[in-house]
Amino acid sequence: MSDSVNPEEGEPVDPIDKPAAAEGDALSQAEEILNGVEVPAEEAVAQGAGDEAAELKNDLLRLQAEYVNYRKRVERDRAVAGQMAVIGVLNSVLPVMDDIDAARAHGDLVDGPFASIANKLETVLTTYGLEKISATGVAFDPTIHEALIQQPSADVEMDTVSQVLRNGYKSGERILRAAQVIVAVPE
Repeated sequence: MSDSVNPEEGEPVDPIDKPAAAEGDALSQAEEILNGVEVPAEEAVAQGAGDEAAELKNDLLRLQAEYVNYRKRVERDRAVAGQMAVIGVLNSVLPVMDDIDAARAHGDLVDGPFASIANKLETVLTTYGLEKISATGVAFDPTIHEALIQQPSADVEMDTVSQVLRNGYKSGERILRAAQVIVAVPE
C-alpha cells in the first residue's frame, strides 16, 4: 500500500480516506460504490450466490434516491426561508412607505434630496418584489382591497374602487397589506 502526499499539507494521506476527501458529497460516493459492485452472472444469481450483492445494490439505489430527495427538500426550504426573510423586511418598511406617500400628497417631496432618497428607496424595494396596490376605477376585489366605505353611485355597473385611502402592497402573489378603499356600488 503506497501513501500519497497531500499537496496542501505535505503529509501522507491514507488511500482509504482518499475517496471521502476527494469526492465531497455522498451522492458521488454512493455512485462510486454502486459502480464498483459486481453483480454475478445469471447462473450464479439463479443458484442464490448473488442475493447478497443484489440486496446491496438495491440498498445503495434506495440510499441514492433518499439523498436526492433530501437535497431537493433542503434547496426548497432554503428558497422559502429566503422569501420569508424578504417579506419580513418588506412588511417592516410599509410604514415608511406610508409616510413617503403622505409627504408626496402634501407636496413635501416634490424636489430636493429627500425626494431623490424616496425614489431610490422605492426603486430598491421594487427590485425585491414590492408592488403597490393603488389603482382607482378598477373592480373591487376583496382579496386585495379592504372596503372602508361604500357609496352608492349611478355611474358604475359593479362594485368599483372610487378612492384609495391607504395603499396596499404585495410581493409576487402574496398580499402584504390590502389597500383600504372607498367603493362605489351601483344604485
